[in-house]
Amino acid sequence: MVKKPAARKDRPLPVFPHPSAELLSRGLSMLGIAEDDSSDPRLGTIRGSNTLIPLIQSYIRELELFNSVFDLVGAAPGTEEGRCDLVVRHILDSLAPWKYIADLLRRPLEAADASAPPNLADVGSGAGFPGIPLAMLFPDVRVSLVERMSKRCAFLENCRAVLGLKNVEVLNAEVENAPAAAYQVVAFRAFRPLERPMLRSLLALVRAGGCLAAWKARKEKIREEMSQIEKDAEGWSVHPVAAPFLEHEERNLVVIPSRPSLNPLN
Repeated sequence: MVKKPAARKDRPLPVFPHPSAELLSRGLSMLGIAEDDSSDPRLGTIRGSNTLIPLIQSYIRELELFNSVFDLVGAAPGTEEGRCDLVVRHILDSLAPWKYIADLLRRPLEAADASAPPNLADVGSGAGFPGIPLAMLFPDVRVSLVERMSKRCAFLENCRAVLGLKNVEVLNAEVENAPAAAYQVVAFRAFRPLERPMLRSLLALVRAGGCLAAWKARKEKIREEMSQIEKDAEGWSVHPVAAPFLEHEERNLVVIPSRPSLNPLN
């Protein structure tokens, strides 16, 4: 399973310039998410902030309710400081590359899967990042949350029901046991180095013509990491991401195609 960074409960929380509700509203606007819902020929509905904000606020309430039981996020979301941290470092960070993800989902698949609707897997989903925010944004895209820990799967199932996310399914499985060649985009937030065995397991989940999409930090570290696995990640590319209110923290999306010649963002 893709390893998540260890929770750092002793990390001092940064001071953000606005209350959490305003951070969320401003952040969605900074990401170029419109106020009203729109329609896309391939993706269906793309929700606007007027629809997203109530959903996200409900999601935050679920995180606040269950965080102490399931150890979901490091910061205490029950405080305003922790809620700000949750909005910026998890929700907005998950949505930051949404335009890249939309482009990847629009990409035509190879002949065998050409008629298949776009879908996405969030591997090592944990508390639901980035899968739940993306499922909220793209309600007509099927999103599979793959998580090995049963207690976190219980939380994800609860969120699916409470938030009415009919496009979400929860899979209690190791990545090696997830459906093979089943997903157009396999997404994950991974701040630890991606090693060759895990890369191969992840690529096995991708449909022909699909790709991996990894939320990463510094480009310098990415290049060092990818140099160790380049033979298995031919055609990879890195794309800068502007995460709201994290101007001093570099964010990038790494895209690894199922075949080198098929990188849709090159």
